Amino acid sequence: MNELVSQHQDRSVDPSTWVDQYGDFLFRYALSRLRDAEASEEVVQDCFVAGLRAVDQYAGKGDQRAWLLGILKRKIVDYIRQRSRAAVGQSEDGGGDFTETLFDETGHWRDDPRVFGDQPGASLERQEFWKIFRGCLETLPERQADAFTLREFDERSSEEICKDLSISASNLWVLLHRARLRLANCMKARWQAEGELQS
Repeated sequence: MNELVSQHQDRSVDPSTWVDQYGDFLFRYALSRLRDAEASEEVVQDCFVAGLRAVDQYAGKGDQRAWLLGILKRKIVDYIRQRSRAAVGQSEDGGGDFTETLFDETGHWRDDPRVFGDQPGASLERQEFWKIFRGCLETLPERQADAFTLREFDERSSEEICKDLSISASNLWVLLHRARLRLANCMKARWQAEGELQS
């Protein structure tokens, strides 16, 4: 037992400081993925519990925050899997075919989707862009948001996402396609509204 305690002291692992040192960071990370404060609190708590159980496996190499973030990422994926299973049978897009509002019967855009007056690189650097983007991401139906977040933020492969969400590859493609269309339409509307407020 004394040997185990001295190993922890050598690596300066003190789980009693995790909440104060890393709690806010881990919560913000979870919230950016799950868009639900209660769920984010839950996965962060699960992360800390799993960290306590696996503290002996921490090799002491690298940052404790990065180690805990790795645990949190797995807990987020587990939560999304569980939420996905609960959502089986529910509508994936929250209503009718959204593409009909963007495209005409010939498949052409009803409105030009290129709405940014700046260079695309300059738009990405603007704080307003990310504020609007986060707001639009929150409007997506849950399954679309989960698929989009896992692909674009967590950079998981299609195979991993299909397994996480218990869906087929073609279903994933549809979810991602619809998520991107909804985001584009929302971004366009909100960006234009922001521009009108500033002029």
